[in-house]
Amino acid sequence: MASDARTSETTGPGKAGAGIAKEYVDANGVRTYYEVEGTGEPLVMLHGGLCAIETFGALRSSMVERHRIYLPERRGHGRTPDVEGPFTYEVMARDTIAFMDAINLDSAHILGWSDGASVGLLTALHRPDLVRKLVLIGQPANLDGIHSEFREMLRLEKMPQDMLPPMLKEMYAAVSPDGPEHWDVVVDKAWQMFRTEPDLEIDELTNVSAPTLLLLGDNDIVTIPHAEEMHRALPQSEIVVVAGATHGLPLEKPDVVSRLVLDFLADDSAGGP
Repeated sequence: MASDARTSETTGPGKAGAGIAKEYVDANGVRTYYEVEGTGEPLVMLHGGLCAIETFGALRSSMVERHRIYLPERRGHGRTPDVEGPFTYEVMARDTIAFMDAINLDSAHILGWSDGASVGLLTALHRPDLVRKLVLIGQPANLDGIHSEFREMLRLEKMPQDMLPPMLKEMYAAVSPDGPEHWDVVVDKAWQMFRTEPDLEIDELTNVSAPTLLLLGDNDIVTIPHAEEMHRALPQSEIVVVAGATHGLPLEKPDVVSRLVLDFLADDSAGGP
């Protein structure tokens, strides 16, 4: 693994019998923290906005049974420090591409949840050679695809204080190298991004070559008609709407999500006509 400045430690064996590597690598000028665990086909898991990788806990434990999983934390998230400049999905996709290049990961399946889904989708559009299969959880192609009450909320200059679950702030305070006082800075950066992105046109999805699985809850921020429109535009895709779930689908129903994802990744015909 190539890096100008890399630190590494390995903990005890995970469920798949391999140790968990905890490392930093320089990716696009960002000292990026990531963990690696398991054996099998590589799977990059991209967390949601303002999340640390701990939010993938239950889902991660299932994925590692069959895959070698890579969990990077994006700029200003988790253990990866914030850097100058605004948050955009475009720059985070460039960071993800640089991360995969830096650790010599020639290609992998990519799973993205919420913001991570936008990052994964842009990665697949910019570098199709890197993405074997793509899983997008709970994220629209553009803001026309979210429910009207959320669009109204995005008119506000600042994020409503009660919008985020308290655990996200607690996770950040526990691990961020920037200190707990920097939380308000990254929240504001994220909010300004949420107000204008994602902003892909539906017809841009026709350029995605990777077989794609769309997952969303029946009470997600994404409307079901918009997700169906994405499904029709993607050349090779499947869509599943999970009953009794919200935008927190991977946290609420990790067993359902893991079964759907593992079956999709294992199916040689997945995403086909």
